[in-house]
Amino acid sequence: MTGREFKDLTFQQFANIATAFASPKRLELIDILSQGERDVDTLSFETNMNFANTSRHLQILKSSKIVVSRKEGVRVVYSLANEEVVKCWRGLQVLAEKSASEIRETARLFFEERSALVPISSKELLDKLNKDEITLIDVRPKEEFLSGHLPAAISIPLRDLKEKSTELPSGKEIVAYCRGPYCVLAAEAAKLLTEKGFNVVILKEDVNSWRAEGLPIQS
Repeated sequence: MTGREFKDLTFQQFANIATAFASPKRLELIDILSQGERDVDTLSFETNMNFANTSRHLQILKSSKIVVSRKEGVRVVYSLANEEVVKCWRGLQVLAEKSASEIRETARLFFEERSALVPISSKELLDKLNKDEITLIDVRPKEEFLSGHLPAAISIPLRDLKEKSTELPSGKEIVAYCRGPYCVLAAEAAKLLTEKGFNVVILKEDVNSWRAEGLPIQS
């Protein structure tokens, strides 16, 4: 094998991985799977795609070794192939944020419309939790919470929040989190609770970013 052949072969493999990432819906699938394994039906519902399109995108990711699958009865369950996929996805977000001002502006407008663009760092959150100054709610689906969640978090999936909001203490600040800075679940939760008179902020970090910082995760 010549040096040129080696370069062509390896860079083609890099391009194949990049091509697998080059779809908004496949990125959304990766984002969801970064929280834990899911079957095709659940992924179809979460991404608002039909079953056939969801399966097609998953097969593309699988052929590039980005996801793996297993059978559970008649169900096919998918998960990310390894932790490097999560790191790559996070790195892509950071690159895009620095390169495209449209992303930052779109995110700013979206969260400001919901009066929820209030930054809180992981250190501030831990300090407030230790002082019992806040209530931390995880508004992801229950199965994601069970796969791993932040310390002291209460699981209240967004679909249940309207009914269960009466269980939240009215005198405490509420911190909501979901799958990271581009997940809309926490923003919608903040909007709903703000309209009910709660003081709510969003934690833009998620389980994966906490794990990457070496911070504690509960399951």
